Amino acid sequence: MKKAQKGDKVKVHFTGTLEDGTEFASSRQDSPVEFTIGEGALIPGFEEGAIGMAEGDQKTIHLEPTEAFGEKRPELVSKVPKNAIPDHIEISVGLQLQMNSQAGDPIQVTVTDVNEEEVTIDANPPLAGKPLTFEIELVQLA
Repeated sequence: MKKAQKGDKVKVHFTGTLEDGTEFASSRQDSPVEFTIGEGALIPGFEEGAIGMAEGDQKTIHLEPTEAFGEKRPELVSKVPKNAIPDHIEISVGLQLQMNSQAGDPIQVTVTDVNEEEVTIDANPPLAGKPLTFEIELVQLA
């Protein structure tokens, strides 16, 4: 039976959970995720986890932050004046906003703190700095 290796196109179903068991993503209710191993379309540890699997195989992989979304980078957390955010937006902790980087590129940020004068925003990916667990099932190996 053929086993998946770098360069193979695969389809997988997965469920991703945090250390406390909270599910943060799953493909089980949708179509399987299709990717080419080693192409870099998904986080590195996830792609590597599919290597050696055959169709129908299931396994659990545990990824440290460096194998997933990376460590939290403090330089991606900043404070902006509250009046820099348009009045029609109701600012609250957890709110996700799209802003422009200094280079003009769109970036997604999460509000992590609000006070009378400033809003703290975090441009780190929401799962940065967190160990992740994935249950993977290889559905198809092309």
